[in-house]
Amino acid sequence: MSNTPRAIWPELPTAAWRETYATLHLWTQIIGKIRLVRSPWLNHSWHVALYVTARGLTTSPIPDGPRTFQIDLDFIDHALRISTSDGAERQFALARQSVASFNAATMTALADLGIHVTIDEMPNELPEPIRFSEDTVHAAYDPDAVERFLQILVNADRVFKQFRTGFLGKASPVHFFWGSFDLAVTRFSGRRAPRHPGGVPNLPDAVASEAYSHEVSSAGFWPGSGAVDYPAFYSYAYPEPAGFRTTRVKSEAAFFSEALGEFVLPYDAVRTAENPDQALLDFLQSTYEAAAIAAKWDRDALECALGEPSVVRQI
Repeated sequence: MSNTPRAIWPELPTAAWRETYATLHLWTQIIGKIRLVRSPWLNHSWHVALYVTARGLTTSPIPDGPRTFQIDLDFIDHALRISTSDGAERQFALARQSVASFNAATMTALADLGIHVTIDEMPNELPEPIRFSEDTVHAAYDPDAVERFLQILVNADRVFKQFRTGFLGKASPVHFFWGSFDLAVTRFSGRRAPRHPGGVPNLPDAVASEAYSHEVSSAGFWPGSGAVDYPAFYSYAYPEPAGFRTTRVKSEAAFFSEALGEFVLPYDAVRTAENPDQALLDFLQSTYEAAAIAAKWDRDALECALGEPSVVRQI
């Protein structure tokens, strides 16, 4: 791969990997639900998320009595790997197989390690869900597309983490939500928010209400679907303050999607920019400022300069 922005930020139109995307989404839901049932509840459902690694996605350590285990989706060697803190390991290949087959292989590998888990087999946040153990419909796996997706996640994770350093207030980790299949980072004003009405497909209203218990400015990346059927970055505020959606943000390619209720920046606009990292940072910062200014956040108390390696933040 040549060392140019377009190679580092690869093409991945949604239509080119739609079937693999749908299958991988369901595989991550199985892995995420395993973390969910074994982890104590953490505010805003942060205990369910996955995290980007240099090779794919990970659950991070999950409690299992006196030991822990970790599940990794390796998108370079194309393997699922389960490791335990007492040194045991099981793995199997990620390849063309149904969701039902993947689910069975995962549960068998866990049982071989003495880990017995029961999850809710109905997918979340998707229309017309099929139980994991019965889903023989979704069975695609394109290794090249998955590797491209990994590179995009690695890039977005890097820039999101840099953006996160410019905020002193409460902020989420950069994490991957398997329900909506997006990588996200969220800033909080510190104020309570009006109760979220819920209504997310196949997600309990209580979960949505807890997730949005406080005022937020949130941004992320997702591969596209529905009204925006292409990979894109997004940014929204909850509750949406008056004037937010009409703010001019620092990106000619960005726009406010009335269908989604959030700002959208097509991934291809970042990928083809002269400086993709800076183009994305500009979008993240200007959409955050649009929310913070419109909602009258205490910016002097919440913000700081972006962090630099080995440079202590000045007080």
